Amino acid sequence: MTQTALSTGFRPETFESFLSRRAEPPWLVRLRREAWERFLALPMPTTSDEEWRRTDIRLLRLDRYALPTELPAEPALPPALLTAGVELGGRAVSLDSLPVSQQLDECWSKKGVLFGSLDALAAEHPELVQRFLYSAVDAHYDRFAALSAACWSGGTLVYVPRGVVVDQPLHVLSALSRGGTDLGRLLIVLDEGAEATVLSETAGGDDNGFHTGAVELIVRPGARLRYVNLQHWGSGVWHFAHQKAVVDRDASLQWTIGALGGKLAKVNQHVSLVGAGADAQVNGVMFTEGKQHLSYHTLQRHEIDHCRSDLLYKGALQDNSRLVWRGMIKVDPGAQKTDAYQRNDNLVLSEHARADSIPGLEIEADDVRCTHGSTAGRVDDEQIFYARCRGLTRKEAVRMIVAGFFQQVFDRITIESVREALGLAIGRKIREYD
Repeated sequence: MTQTALSTGFRPETFESFLSRRAEPPWLVRLRREAWERFLALPMPTTSDEEWRRTDIRLLRLDRYALPTELPAEPALPPALLTAGVELGGRAVSLDSLPVSQQLDECWSKKGVLFGSLDALAAEHPELVQRFLYSAVDAHYDRFAALSAACWSGGTLVYVPRGVVVDQPLHVLSALSRGGTDLGRLLIVLDEGAEATVLSETAGGDDNGFHTGAVELIVRPGARLRYVNLQHWGSGVWHFAHQKAVVDRDASLQWTIGALGGKLAKVNQHVSLVGAGADAQVNGVMFTEGKQHLSYHTLQRHEIDHCRSDLLYKGALQDNSRLVWRGMIKVDPGAQKTDAYQRNDNLVLSEHARADSIPGLEIEADDVRCTHGSTAGRVDDEQIFYARCRGLTRKEAVRMIVAGFFQQVFDRITIESVREALGLAIGRKIREYD
């Protein structure tokens, strides 16, 4: 597959040029065209739309960004944060939506594990990819979902066959160059009884960049998936993402999100429990600074009986930043014996930062246990005073209080490298306030 530079902007002629340079099966071309038509037909979201009421994107200029370009001869990549001291089973790296490298230990490939470029694997395993691609995330949900579905490239596929347990984490790094565009897509499929851990990082872009993408997690009956997503874009990156997990009978998912970077992020994170006995735990850590605006919309949807979901999001804010979290537990008719919980807590470190926390319940069954809650408050001056009386500086005291605030989430993360990486990344961001 040859990639060449295309002019900026997402226009019909650039889309046709993009398609003409890819040798893809007819079914995929058809789905891309349908999504492209949807992208052209939909308006940009505005603050008059309920979902976007707290997120203003009027300063976004899509015509400044472009479809994939050629890789530089020696691509400069940001360092990975999640892999220190971890023996990986495989690693895939992309830059500006283009594959840079990929590697999978032979022991896993011999067991039928597929891991690497979604571009290439869609051609090599068309029936498998056709079965699951676009099956979780609605490609026509909004303008960004449609653009991602139409123009993705350089994505990653993880497929673990029935009964295979991958006991070494697989790592995916999606990087941006300054002013670059990332239209990556991640598809993870664990077949019946399979087990795997996937660590995914997004980084780079510096003071300018654009990402719109999708993550689809398919957890088949009896499978177990631990998925970590660390969003660590540069301070000028626009980040739009649709992420959804479908968890089947007696399967379990532990999904951890670290949201630290970006200029503005709007992320929809949905979990659907579709088989009895399905279990999903969702952990979120968010930290904002400067004028960052991060908006996360979560949905825990119980489509069938006897399922459990547990969501805990914690955010800390400093400077003039803003966090928006809007969560919903939805219980469908007949989803009896549902056990669902959601909570969002926010720690405000400066008087100009703002947190909007909006939990919600929509229940259409009568034998369920669903609880939710949210809090937002300033850092406790008495705690700072108490710590400083024992010789700590104010900054050290605030760092300790923030670490304690996030500890409840860290305690739920079973992967040591992830706990340490999130703790270090947050600790480096804390500034000193009077």
